[in-house]
Amino acid sequence: MKHFFTCVFSTMLARKGLLPDGFLLTRLAEDQNQPNRSRSRCQRARFITKSGSCNVAHKNIREQGRFLQDVFTTMVDLKWQHSFLIFTSAFLCSWMLFAMIWWLLAFAHGDLEPQDPNGEPGPVPCVTAIHSFTSAFLFSIEVQVTIGFGGRMVTEECPLAITVLIVQNIVGLIINAVMLGCVFMKTAQANRRAETLIFSRNAVISQRNGRPTFMFRVGDLRKSMIISATVQLQVIRRTVTSEGEVIPVSQLDIQVENPLRSNGIFLVSPLIISHTIERGSPLYELSAQSLCSEDLEIIVILEGVVETTGITMQARTSYTPEEILWGRRFVSIITEEDGRYCVDYSKFGNTAPVRMPSLSAKELDQTRGVQEGGSDGQLQGWGLVRAGRGGFRRGGRTCDNSAPPHQPWYAPAEMVEKEAEQQKGQKKKVHLEVIGRQVEEDEALGEANE
Repeated sequence: MKHFFTCVFSTMLARKGLLPDGFLLTRLAEDQNQPNRSRSRCQRARFITKSGSCNVAHKNIREQGRFLQDVFTTMVDLKWQHSFLIFTSAFLCSWMLFAMIWWLLAFAHGDLEPQDPNGEPGPVPCVTAIHSFTSAFLFSIEVQVTIGFGGRMVTEECPLAITVLIVQNIVGLIINAVMLGCVFMKTAQANRRAETLIFSRNAVISQRNGRPTFMFRVGDLRKSMIISATVQLQVIRRTVTSEGEVIPVSQLDIQVENPLRSNGIFLVSPLIISHTIERGSPLYELSAQSLCSEDLEIIVILEGVVETTGITMQARTSYTPEEILWGRRFVSIITEEDGRYCVDYSKFGNTAPVRMPSLSAKELDQTRGVQEGGSDGQLQGWGLVRAGRGGFRRGGRTCDNSAPPHQPWYAPAEMVEKEAEQQKGQKKKVHLEVIGRQVEEDEALGEANE
């Protein structure tokens, strides 16, 4: 039933032009292509749901008074039904309180006493036409919401009544300002803009430029852009220290693939965000076999400024091992038609299989001759990385002249030996410094023998 109403509502928005064509087909296709293993296995606990809400329950909070110290934020964070309940109760309580005050003033002044049956005019009342608590309640509503029907009004007979009138007006303005501010903040919250930012239901791991790469797709359904958009990836997993301490929630940052070494993106069209799995990555030892048994969660956080309102927004989602597809890649959804780019959202979450080994990135490096540990190998980045036999690289270049300059750093050791044997018959270039150093060593050796 929930999916039925979702489909009907999405169809109505698509007809009005508020949603791109094919968005409904995207959701239906992703639900249909959901892996069976996620349905058969028991659902794992996750910190961030697919919709972006935090799946954390806070219990046994003893210092409840701290929430009352920030009343405005507490009221904004409440659900709509609770906000409307507080909104209605605030006005009713204020009307009832001041109605009681007006009734007491009339009672103390003698305005509630029956009038003279002979028709003689009595003393001037503090408030005209107040004969009971009901009439006092109606006068309280008229004062606070500035509605005057002309039947009741304050006279100059009681200065205390004038003071109460001023106080009620001020209290009514304060209640209106606070309640209207809460309603505005709830309707203009940043997470409302995040509803039109969509993430692919599944992430993929496939080869890109010869390296295993973790990828997912993100898109914006609105034409108004997200300014200064940045993407942050974090891996949450359970770790155990060398001292035996168990850390249930260990957060590790993941570097997004970007030549500028920054996480900024230009979200003008759906993008595939990638992370190259290299040494130093939390996914370095992840293989196709160990993926199902891993207890981890990859959290995606997209932040930016809404172009129309200038409010900072944040969209979140997460991927569990059951939602990561090994050996698949996203299909292209951008085409060029009539001089402009068109996005087909019906293929937003579609993937295609690719040929990829089931080994982890660590195992692939070991098979390619990359050694680890010791003084020979360092972490990825701008440090030294072992380049086959007898060479290091810094930023992609080898620092040893014995290795061919065109030899890639991940080439097997057998290829290095084969090319070295082919170059044995070629002439060697010897620098003059080496020749001079060798002549000096020969002369010193001759003098020592004499």
